[in-house]
Amino acid sequence: MNRMPDITLDWLNTLTGWSGAMKLVYTAASGDEVACEFEVSDQHMQPFGLVHGGVHCGVIETITSIGATLHVRTHGQEAVGLENSTSFIRATRSGKLRAVARPISRGRTNQLWEAWIRDDQDRLVAQGRVRLQNVAASNARVEPPLG
Repeated sequence: MNRMPDITLDWLNTLTGWSGAMKLVYTAASGDEVACEFEVSDQHMQPFGLVHGGVHCGVIETITSIGATLHVRTHGQEAVGLENSTSFIRATRSGKLRAVARPISRGRTNQLWEAWIRDDQDRLVAQGRVRLQNVAASNARVEPPLG
């Protein structure tokens, strides 16, 4: 059985895949809170010069999944998203965005997390809730860090 890697800030900040493509920089990671930030650039934009709503959904899904998994991993579990409801509050064209996720409810079989994305003036840009299911940790390949 493959051992799940230790989920540390160093490990998170070396991920490739979606997190790497979006250039997410993780600043906190625990079963109680996960935070990241990113500088808006071309890969975040939709055709009309605004940050794509899918980026907000993806960031919210990612940080809530990390937090929920950190909460249950000591029980040999991981958390998988079942539902993501994200509202887009303020259009963004540039600057640094910061996202924070915190749990609302953490049960034996499922969890509910909420996340907020704010701009560099602390204005709310997007807010979402993600419902996750706690499942047995898989033997699936875990994305290795580069380097």
